[in-house]
Amino acid sequence: MASVVLSEAEKVYIMHGVQEDLRVDGRGCEDYRCIEVETDVVSNTSGSARVKLGHTDILVGVKAEMGTPKLDRPNEGYLEFFVDCSANATPEFEGRGGEELGTEIANTLYRIFNNESSIDLKLLCINPRENCWVLYVDVLLLECGGNLFDAISVAVKAALFNTRIPKVRVLEEEGGREIELSDDPFDCIRLNVDNVPCIVTLSKIGYRHIVDATLQEEACSLASLLISVTSRGTLTCMKKVGRGSLDPESIFEMMETGKRVGKLLHSSLQTVLDEEEKLGSARKKVGFLG
Repeated sequence: MASVVLSEAEKVYIMHGVQEDLRVDGRGCEDYRCIEVETDVVSNTSGSARVKLGHTDILVGVKAEMGTPKLDRPNEGYLEFFVDCSANATPEFEGRGGEELGTEIANTLYRIFNNESSIDLKLLCINPRENCWVLYVDVLLLECGGNLFDAISVAVKAALFNTRIPKVRVLEEEGGREIELSDDPFDCIRLNVDNVPCIVTLSKIGYRHIVDATLQEEACSLASLLISVTSRGTLTCMKKVGRGSLDPESIFEMMETGKRVGKLLHSSLQTVLDEEEKLGSARKKVGFLG
């Protein structure tokens, strides 16, 4: 993960500010930076979204393709995640430097979506045991400015909200079954993302914890807690990162903060997505290169 080198004086300055609930950029401990969300930015995908969180820039594309259901879940489709850490995001990702981080992020996304409550995967089934929709979720890190997991989870939810899957008809013929795709671009399936969780990362600095840490604040934190929270404030997954330790009391406090902040994050994101949806074709597209 991208990192910065700070002097001891800079670390002390940041830590003292956090203890007083006044961070370097003027935010409180539970405040996010401004989040920019734009959907439908890549034309050759089933759904896409771009999210900018401070200096963190994420692009997500979702491609729906036909596949075969998994043996243990014959009546469901499934999601596949791939994370590409662009060398433009930080020099540390050059060569094979970003592969380890990309694998860690992809595994975290698999853990979050590996339950029936996130997305109705039965909606993706076409023929039980034979055909289903597979959603390939490609995540591209364009710029790394801290708090990657939160930004990626927001981008994935926005891209899934934007995803449109063509409706199909199964025709019974003498030679077997034939699948016919609808030619109407408006005749499609939309995913219900109400229960898709977002990740809230809480970083422990001194005796307090903060959300949406910058690169400088991450350099002052020895331990962080990743919490996936639904729009109703339900915790679905939790992961501790960093070489430091967390005492049980701190973990419970961070969980309560994560649930509280996560509900606000979901409501704000859903409001933006609904407003953008209402604009329809009149919406001005910026594009991920804009």
